[in-house]
Amino acid sequence: MLFKQNRLRLKRDFEKVFKQGKGLKLGCLFLKAINNNLADSRFGFSVGLKVSPKAVVRNKTRRRLREVVRLLTPKIKPGYDIVVVASPEAKDKDYQTIKETVAIILQKAGLLNQ
Repeated sequence: MLFKQNRLRLKRDFEKVFKQGKGLKLGCLFLKAINNNLADSRFGFSVGLKVSPKAVVRNKTRRRLREVVRLLTPKIKPGYDIVVVASPEAKDKDYQTIKETVAIILQKAGLLNQ
């Protein structure tokens, strides 16, 4: 589980990222990020009904994304609000594929420390 300071929770924060953030798509994931001028980066996850009408499948996909981001948090630059949106293909991907995709998309967005 992500630490409390690394969670994006409020609706207005999600809306700000979606309206003003820059986006990047890779494979089954879409990432939006914006500078937040805080000491930590915060993350939000969106896995909608298009992924699956079953909550069990959506929650499993969301848990996988959260775990990957939790492990990558020390390598991610501080000061960003990031929302990761899963597309319908994400439900069929295994953990390793999701992990690689998240790492690559963060790298392309310039959010990983070298």
